[in-house]
Amino acid sequence: MQAIFRHANGRIATVLAVLYTFVGWPVGIWLLTRPEWALNFIGVLLVAHTLVYSAYLLHDCAHNAIFASTAANDRLGEIFSWMNGGCIAAYAGLKEKHLRHHADRLDVVAFDYRAILKKAPRIVLWIVLALEWAYIPAVELLMRVMVITTPFRDGDKQAQSRMITILLIRLGFFAALAIISVKAVLLYMIAFFMMLTVLRFMDAFQHTYDVFVTRSLERAPVDPKRDRQYEYNNTYSNLVSLGHPWLNLLVLNFSYHNAHHAKPVASWAELPALHRTLYGEGDKQIIPCGALLANFHKHRVARVMADDYGEVGGAGDRTGGFIGAVGVSFLTAV
Repeated sequence: MQAIFRHANGRIATVLAVLYTFVGWPVGIWLLTRPEWALNFIGVLLVAHTLVYSAYLLHDCAHNAIFASTAANDRLGEIFSWMNGGCIAAYAGLKEKHLRHHADRLDVVAFDYRAILKKAPRIVLWIVLALEWAYIPAVELLMRVMVITTPFRDGDKQAQSRMITILLIRLGFFAALAIISVKAVLLYMIAFFMMLTVLRFMDAFQHTYDVFVTRSLERAPVDPKRDRQYEYNNTYSNLVSLGHPWLNLLVLNFSYHNAHHAKPVASWAELPALHRTLYGEGDKQIIPCGALLANFHKHRVARVMADDYGEVGGAGDRTGGFIGAVGVSFLTAV
């Protein structure tokens, strides 16, 4: 019988993660509609966490790391994109842009939001910076607005029809939820913002790559410096916890980022063992999340218009100059 899953190890864990995501998301939404605030609180956390899982499971699908069949991975990835809002971009584009990130060893993005903000009226930049200061992920929202408006700016009729259909379906979902409970819609927005914040925190401190802006699926110019050693030296494993590795399951082991880049087709369940095999427990590219929380807070405004991601020190205060990335999500591509 032909294998269903790509990897023999971790099949049960992956099935459980998918089931948790598919079951936890609607249960969380139901909890948002309840009158009890305690249940609402649990619902917000459950919706936010299942949205995070949907994003990282989509990421595994893009690498064909779940099923043996590419088509099966793509179908599941598309379903997850409808959960987390990535569906506003074509799944094929999300997948290809992310694979370019690995192949070209660059942060490949569709839009240079900094250039857009520099050209926009000064009030727009002020609003974005004020929202970011208040921990509202304005840049991530701006990137999604650009994805939505691109077909209309390009005059692509087919893409316009697709976008209108997607927006009507998603607006219809929230309108139906609002009929049940307006409070639930507001709480869902909080959960969605929490998901964006978790994803952008992880993204912010996993690379010190150069940025390559392209709307197409073109390859970046070849640069000999971007070899395997460059990839390792500019990739960081921002582990949630060193002492309690199970806590990395909160982000589906996405924090084992050097291991992921060493073997992109490895499933999320294999990454801790792969990390131990390749790097051990004291690898210099490990930067625990706890050491980065202060940076995330300190540079939350400066990061928006910073020219680069800063630098990671070799000793002492390694993270003091690490500003981090923003606007590099694999969910915003065209």
